[in-house]
Amino acid sequence: MVADAAGVSLATVSKVLNGRSDVAADTRVRVENVLREFGYVPQNGRRTVASRRLVDIVFDDLVSPYALEVLRGVTDAGTELGVDVVIGRMPEAGAEPSGPLSPEDAWAQRIKSGDREGLIVVTSELTLAQVESFTRAGLPLVVIDPLNLPRVEVTSVGATNFSGGITATEHLLGLGHRRVAFAGGPVGASCSQARLHGYRAALENAGATADPALVLHGGFGYQDGLEMGNRLLARENRPTAIFAASDATALGVLEAARRRGLRVPEDLSVVGFDDTMLARLATPALTVIRQPLHDMGRVALRTLLKLIAGETLDSHHVELATHLVVRDSTGPVPEHSRQGA
Repeated sequence: MVADAAGVSLATVSKVLNGRSDVAADTRVRVENVLREFGYVPQNGRRTVASRRLVDIVFDDLVSPYALEVLRGVTDAGTELGVDVVIGRMPEAGAEPSGPLSPEDAWAQRIKSGDREGLIVVTSELTLAQVESFTRAGLPLVVIDPLNLPRVEVTSVGATNFSGGITATEHLLGLGHRRVAFAGGPVGASCSQARLHGYRAALENAGATADPALVLHGGFGYQDGLEMGNRLLARENRPTAIFAASDATALGVLEAARRRGLRVPEDLSVVGFDDTMLARLATPALTVIRQPLHDMGRVALRTLLKLIAGETLDSHHVELATHLVVRDSTGPVPEHSRQGA
């Protein structure tokens, strides 16, 4: 009766009842819904309707608006698909072995022993040893906005960072700016590098000179933006616009401008990247490149469930579209700067 009502085979129902991973996520949810309707009570120890599926999501920063928006997408998808999400932090680098296992294997085994089926890692730097430990533990892995990819076959979900960098810079060029600076993230972060390449491509396409002195790297935080903003705005021939690699970095740039008595956007235009709540609450409200952070979280969980079920992915790397949101932090190049623009 359950198989007929769910439109699947008896074998598929059996797999769901026994907690097998080789069932598509949507099919599993459909079968479990029918089991609920029939009032099925599982045997002890079986992971079915009464014992929801578990996955881990791991952050390097749990309190940022970026992390909260991604987490909301993952948990929304989990609610729809009957998956519980356990939140964790990346282990500290350089940890010493506390037993026969390496720190990487100990971490993977701890996740596995907690009955998690897979792992989502958000904006963190992974080592090859960590990736290999997940493979040995049989833990499928999806990375969101990776800082690096130790293996090209590691599955990732991100945004169109390169085209976002082009769009941000073209917006500023269209307002007449030619001395456009880039306040980037860590020099090795692949997402920041892609935004930098887009910035450079837009300048070159417009025939503008890309001044190496106007390209700085730091982190994605507020303090990083403040420090890079101070350095850029202290220059004798300072930029008239700054493209920051995150919203938090852009807020730091705004503060650097405020401390120097510069008005935004009258004296300096600023573009951020992400479109978290910070962008909307900033004064002035930030012009940004919007990443679909909520959708990235949803796609990451659905992709992880496909890996858990043993399905073949169309691509190991998924990029969701970015787009420009114009608010109050950008305006025409200052009149006094047009002569040298």
